[in-house]
Amino acid sequence: MSYKRHIVFIAILLGLAALAQVQSGKASYYSKSFSGRQTASGERLHHDSLTCAHRTYPFGTLLKVTNPANGKEVIVRVTDRGPYVKGRIIDLSVRAARELGIIAQGIAPVTVERYDPTAVPFRPEDFIDLPEFDIGTNEGADTKPIWMELRDQYKKKQQEETKK
Repeated sequence: MSYKRHIVFIAILLGLAALAQVQSGKASYYSKSFSGRQTASGERLHHDSLTCAHRTYPFGTLLKVTNPANGKEVIVRVTDRGPYVKGRIIDLSVRAARELGIIAQGIAPVTVERYDPTAVPFRPEDFIDLPEFDIGTNEGADTKPIWMELRDQYKKKQQEETKK
């Protein structure tokens, strides 16, 4: 009995590990004629939605699909099962295929990985240049804050330049 439990446990772990990894393979997309049809999750398919069909990911899972040929990415939600064609790993909605730039090809190589929007990145991707503030303090009742003094100096300089 113990032996069977270990096998089941290992199988579950391997299944979960497979879901966490990046998959590479071919993607296709639904025809616009499929719009309005009910998916396996019970939702209606719409060609302008960012949805997909995947064999193993649970319904509602967000996936990041990348087209390695042009570097374009799209986030899609799993709403259907499939594809059931050998060699294909995902079926995309028309809009998702358009975002990836694979409409003309019909079938294209992609990479698929689980997307977690709650994950906090280790470092920001882009450098944000924020302004520096010089905050002064009042040292007495008759002194002005530094920003007022700088503003007055700027106005005075502009007035002198307009007089010239």
